[in-house]
Amino acid sequence: MGNSTSFAGLSLALSTLFALAAASPVPALDGASALRWAGGKEVDGFDTGKGELKITFLGHASLVFEFGGFLIYVDPVKQYGDFSKFPAADLVLVTHEHGDHLDPGAITALSKTGTRVVLPEASRRKLGSGEALEHGQTLTVAGISVKAVPAYNVSAGRTGYHPKDRGDNGYVLTVGSLRVYAAGDTEPIPEMADLGPIDIAFLPMNLPYTMTPEQAAQAARVIRPKILYPYHFGDSDTALLKSLLTGEKEIEVRLRKLP
Repeated sequence: MGNSTSFAGLSLALSTLFALAAASPVPALDGASALRWAGGKEVDGFDTGKGELKITFLGHASLVFEFGGFLIYVDPVKQYGDFSKFPAADLVLVTHEHGDHLDPGAITALSKTGTRVVLPEASRRKLGSGEALEHGQTLTVAGISVKAVPAYNVSAGRTGYHPKDRGDNGYVLTVGSLRVYAAGDTEPIPEMADLGPIDIAFLPMNLPYTMTPEQAAQAARVIRPKILYPYHFGDSDTALLKSLLTGEKEIEVRLRKLP
C-alpha cells in the first residue's frame, strides 16, 4: 500500500508539472533570434569568456552586435533591413556621414527611450543629435568598451571621399576577452599599427571609396586579426582577397553577404 501511495503521489506531481509547463507562455525572442526571424540574416556567434557575442550581417556596412541582450547597431541603413521589425537599439554607432552609413530614418526606427547614438562630430552636426566620440576617446556601456579610431583615404584621387580632417570613425569594441574592429570607410593608414590585438576585423573593400583587395590584404597583415570579414565590398573580388592571404595561416577570411 505504501508503494502504491508513493507512485500515485509521484504521478500527480508529474501531471501537475506538465500542466504548468503547457500553460506557460512561449518565451519572447531574444534580440539575435528576432533579427534572424525578421530578416533571415546570417549570424555568427563567438565565445567572449563572459557570454556569447552574436554578430548579425545585415548588408554592406550594416551590422548588429548582441551581447547579453544588449544590442549595438553599426551603420544601420534601411536598405538592408526593415527596422520596424527589429528590436530597438541600445546603442547605434555611425562611422561617417555618407548616406550608406548615416540614415536618420533607420536610426529613428531603431530608437527607444535610452538609445544612445554615437558618431563623429561632423556626422553629429549633420544628424542634429547624438553624442560625438572623437579619435582615441572611449565609452563603456553594459560592460562593452567602444573606442573611436581614425578612418580616411590616403591614395591620390581618393582623399576627397573620406578626408582625414573630417574625423570619420572606425570603432574597436572590447567584449569580454574579444576585441572587434569595424573599420568604417578607410584605406590602410598608419594608425592601424596602433590598434593592439584584434580578434575580429571588418575591412571595407571597394573602389574608388575604400580599398582594393591588395590594400585590404596589406591592412590585414598589419592588424593581424584572427578572423577577417571583408565588408562594404560592392563588386570587388572577395575571392582574390582570400587568395592573397592564403599564406597567412593565423588569419581566417570569412565571407558573408555584405556587398
